[in-house]
Amino acid sequence: MCRIAGIISARLSPAESRDKVQLMCRALQHGGPDDEGIFSDEKANLVFGHRRLSLIDLTSNGHQPMADADQRAWLSFNGEIYNYSGLKNELAKTGARFQSGTDTEVILQAYLNWGTAAFSKLRGMFAFALYDAGKRLTYLVRDTAGIKPLYYSADNDELCFSSEVRAFKAAGLAKENDPDWKVRFLAFGHIPEPYTTLKRVFSLPKGHFLCWQHGNASYTLNSYSIDRPTDAIAAQHDARQLIRNALNLSVHRQLVADAPIGVFLSGGIDSSLITLLANEQKKEQLKTISIFFDEKSYDERSYQNIVNDKIKGENFPHLVKQADFEAFLPQLLDAMDMPTTDGTNSWFISKYAHEDGLKAVLSGVGADELFGGYPSFGRIQYLGYLRRLPSRVIRAAGRFLPDHYKRVAFMAIDHPSADYLALRGFFSSKDISGLLDTSVGHINDILFGTTLSSAPRSYDNEHAEWFETNFYMQNQLLRDTDVMSMSHGLEVRVPFLDEDFTQTVRSIATDLRFNKEQPKKLLIDSFENLLPREIWNRPKMGFTFPLQKWMSASTRISDVNGYQGKAAKNVIQRFNNNKLHWSKAFALYQVQNNA
Repeated sequence: MCRIAGIISARLSPAESRDKVQLMCRALQHGGPDDEGIFSDEKANLVFGHRRLSLIDLTSNGHQPMADADQRAWLSFNGEIYNYSGLKNELAKTGARFQSGTDTEVILQAYLNWGTAAFSKLRGMFAFALYDAGKRLTYLVRDTAGIKPLYYSADNDELCFSSEVRAFKAAGLAKENDPDWKVRFLAFGHIPEPYTTLKRVFSLPKGHFLCWQHGNASYTLNSYSIDRPTDAIAAQHDARQLIRNALNLSVHRQLVADAPIGVFLSGGIDSSLITLLANEQKKEQLKTISIFFDEKSYDERSYQNIVNDKIKGENFPHLVKQADFEAFLPQLLDAMDMPTTDGTNSWFISKYAHEDGLKAVLSGVGADELFGGYPSFGRIQYLGYLRRLPSRVIRAAGRFLPDHYKRVAFMAIDHPSADYLALRGFFSSKDISGLLDTSVGHINDILFGTTLSSAPRSYDNEHAEWFETNFYMQNQLLRDTDVMSMSHGLEVRVPFLDEDFTQTVRSIATDLRFNKEQPKKLLIDSFENLLPREIWNRPKMGFTFPLQKWMSASTRISDVNGYQGKAAKNVIQRFNNNKLHWSKAFALYQVQNNA
């Protein structure tokens, strides 16, 4: 796991490009504390940078940017390829030569042998830049689940890229903020891809590669995909067996490391299951990291202990208090890279995992989306009913609904993003208009001016899965997990998002995969002999902190006098009166404290 950056520019001198890439790498040092590398090709006007977090082949053989033996291609790679060993054996039979035990070199040889078809053969989480010297092409490539981030700017015949947005600012490559980010952030609680806080800096779509042609300084965006089984699995027994096999394989793959590895254990279904499966393979070597609170309604120690009593490894529990939140808030905000409302938990548990000597951990992210674990799966059918009402009726109702239901007013707009915002949105367009002193029409142009051609309109479980996967998980859970963990030099792996596992699960008939009576029933039943009843037979909680109380006690966030404008002051006053969720107050705090 690493951080990458680079510039391809004929406008800059080779020395200028190199200096700027070094500035980018310096801004990314936290995510790659073990090594730094720079590669430049003056004829191609190209400079690649790399910051390394060593996990596989810890020797200098893993130094990047890396080339094949004949220097036909160069690679700067962030991520892990879990099936690299099998691919290496396959490539060796074709005559490919290897000089290291790294997965990085496998990517190079896979490309040199199979071209861009190699991208769909990779199983893992990755974002990389690959320069084909012979063809004078550079590729930016991102994994199919969008686990690893990759941002780019292609402007004025120049291509720049980085693992974090902050690197563009550090090198002076993007001097203008995008003012529209505040609108998107107040509506979604995150900044949805492909947008960022900077003008003309975008997120590379998951499952895509950008191909830059050095000859004419132009590029194309291309998708690649992994074939999905066409026959739906309808038998309960078959589905459960396939899930067991595929998840065991995923956990086995993702435990591969030459550095200390552990598991985030919250006490919920997903992290408990990953812990128990990892324990079967790692035994006493496994380490678990857990967080607990003095606030009893948030404390999950009893559930964590149920799982810890069944494993042979070592658990590292950590008490987090309001004073800790207050003390570390400035560092937490700096680690965000871009504003977010849901990264506090990831920041703290990553901090402790790093302090406990770990370089990589497994996480339970992804199961709720695949098996219907969120309330949205039960609520989405009501959006279908609302869609049948005239928009004027919805607009009128929106004026009188209490705050928690105001987001229903988004249903007056015929756009897939409006559907999502009705389910999970933060502030309404009218509220955002008052907070930012701009028109509702301007707000709606920003939020709904782009067509989402691939979005479903079925208002069923698969529709809810699409929303949760492509909005909430993609833009919030995965981005927050990556940036917060890497701020502590920690890699987080997500077995539920293994490509083979997700393809297996999505081949199961939807009426079997999603259960109306019990969320994630198929997953639970698949491991009924492993997962304790006490873990799954309880109300869903999620990995949450007592932030309503903590932020109310934080004068940084709760002091009305710290906010500009009557509308903003009213929002914070309502928060102080416990009539507003902490996430909205936190979003407004960030908007008013970011230029």
